Amino acid sequence: MPVNGIHMCVETFGEPIDPPLLLLAADASSMDWWDDEFCRRLAAGRRFVIRYDHRDTGRSTSYPAGALAYSGADLMCDAVGVLDALRVPAAHLVGFSLGGALAQRIAVHHPSRVLSLTLMSTSVDGEAPGDAPLTLGGPVAVSAGTVTAGVRTVEAPPATDETDWSNRRSAVARMVDEVRARGGPFTPEEPHLRRLAERVFDRSADLAATRLNHRLAGYGPPVRDLLGGIDTPTVVLHGTLDRQIAPGHPQALARCIPGARLVWLDGVGHEPPPRAVWAQVLTEILALAA
Repeated sequence: MPVNGIHMCVETFGEPIDPPLLLLAADASSMDWWDDEFCRRLAAGRRFVIRYDHRDTGRSTSYPAGALAYSGADLMCDAVGVLDALRVPAAHLVGFSLGGALAQRIAVHHPSRVLSLTLMSTSVDGEAPGDAPLTLGGPVAVSAGTVTAGVRTVEAPPATDETDWSNRRSAVARMVDEVRARGGPFTPEEPHLRRLAERVFDRSADLAATRLNHRLAGYGPPVRDLLGGIDTPTVVLHGTLDRQIAPGHPQALARCIPGARLVWLDGVGHEPPPRAVWAQVLTEILALAA
């Protein structure tokens, strides 16, 4: 569908008469990373579920590597534009990683469009107080009062990306390795991840360009000092084994947004919610999006 002068690929689940719920994916991630069955279960809870490909991912408009004609602020506006195109005045926002950062910015700059916020595996701007950097393959220290599950040892992909992203086998193998490196004991098994990565590859125009361009686009202007003005119901969900965004970040985020609750997902890494915690995550989302 046309959105902000570009083409955006959008998919919906459920009935438009139900409360709308917009899913915002991570950076360089198409809608495919929101599991089909997860979306159907949200819709079964009488929600009108909307997922979409960010620009430069999936079937949405793509750009040559390094020649992006957009910024992180445009990615935020695209999400609002999807709601406009579907004639949805306001929605419950569920954002993972970059999607959570975009959801924060929508709540700050377009508060009338937001009914609630579910912020998953995301962060406030900048460094969280007291947080030491964490490496992809190492253990994570979780704050007091949480349960620490065992860390599955997975070798992280090399920092220098020599992947041939135009080659299906090479690209799929790299995506699977990255998901497993960021995940935990509940991360789906390799056959499932491989099928998902194959679907992502088949629906993408140029994965190398996507990854570079989204890095260059960034998140948009900082909003940390503006989060105190958010008055929408908010829950922050964060995995106890997230080795990409350390635990001080969700703690700081929950402190910045008035009334926000922080809920730990035990044994979960930096990944869209694995099936093992669907019951917990679905309960939190549906309760907030009532």
